[in-house]
Amino acid sequence: MGWLWAIIVGFVLGLLAKAIIPGKQHSPLWLITIFGILGAIAGNAIARAFGVEETPGIDWSRHIFQLIAAIVIVAVGDMLYMATLGKRRRERA
Repeated sequence: MGWLWAIIVGFVLGLLAKAIIPGKQHSPLWLITIFGILGAIAGNAIARAFGVEETPGIDWSRHIFQLIAAIVIVAVGDMLYMATLGKRRRERA
């Protein structure tokens, strides 16, 4: 069940990050989901480094760290995806 929640949270974080980043992202939905999962993992690690552990109720600060990490990962990942996609298109021509 933990993997299912990781995929759902990654999907939602990836979509939120994609909506926040200005411009068009060309990465496919499955890659955005993976970027969101990575953002959740990185955000949790950053939150722990800042001393934010699990608290009763909703951990808003941890979720903010996760969203910021997802935004950065989606932006960088999309740039890398487009760089590799562009190279493939140039090689075919």
